[in-house]
Amino acid sequence: MSFEVQGRLHEIFDEVQVSDKFRKREFVLEIPDGSFTQHVKFQLTQDKCGVVDQYKIGDEVKVNFNLSGKPFTKNGTTMYFTNLQAWRIENAGAATGAGKSNPSRAEQPATNSPFLTEEIDNDLPF
Repeated sequence: MSFEVQGRLHEIFDEVQVSDKFRKREFVLEIPDGSFTQHVKFQLTQDKCGVVDQYKIGDEVKVNFNLSGKPFTKNGTTMYFTNLQAWRIENAGAATGAGKSNPSRAEQPATNSPFLTEEIDNDLPF
């Protein structure tokens, strides 16, 4: 699943070498949601770790990401993990309709998702 969201960079973490073959880097996006602000953490992996280097905290950006989830069972208890896997970041000022660049993946982001637009009917209890 591929999505797109816009917000302000709140925090950028250092790259972490998880194993010999895997590295990751995380960042937090501040996303306005009515009278509340959401702080959402995204993950970059492998050769995508550097895509956030050209931005600084406070920059308004648009993030393309994939949503994934996995179960993990330990001692008979199953936990579920959700990951927002970012694969492209661009300046939000450059993303004005007709001037969009081609995605680096074959997937097109689902820009009309009811979860990521400003026209949210926010009747959720949380």
